[in-house]
Amino acid sequence: MRPPRLTVAVLAWDGQRLLFVEEEIEGRRVLNQPAGRVEAGESLLQAASRETLEETGWMVQIEALVGVYEWRDVDRHTVRFAFAARPIAPRPGVSLDPGIRSVLWLEPERFRSHPLPHRSPLVARCAEDFLRGRRLPLDQVVCDLGNRVPP
Repeated sequence: MRPPRLTVAVLAWDGQRLLFVEEEIEGRRVLNQPAGRVEAGESLLQAASRETLEETGWMVQIEALVGVYEWRDVDRHTVRFAFAARPIAPRPGVSLDPGIRSVLWLEPERFRSHPLPHRSPLVARCAEDFLRGRRLPLDQVVCDLGNRVPP
């Protein structure tokens, strides 16, 4: 098995609804939070904001860590950092990532009963943890340490 994929996901909440995307992956449509891989030279928080903008066209303010999740299937090992965020504003003119079919704001009941399968079991787990109020302070995520060598 390959090394784990480091990913981020964002649970953006407008007070009543969570932000999701309908995306096409390997020929099938699935429901997911705005999420993706961390790129070289990018912090977790930068990746979370960038992925949300690229997949939804929304700018967000990251406010808390919901949790760190690990998932394995037959050929994949994923570590996901899920963040709670406040939506700031849509950014007009942003071209969404090619696999994104639609951007959805869903109330919890609608998310739970949505007919599309989830991209992975992490989608429901992260959303339910968020809806139960799980929030960890952002100072638990130490970013941008650079190339300093510890003493």
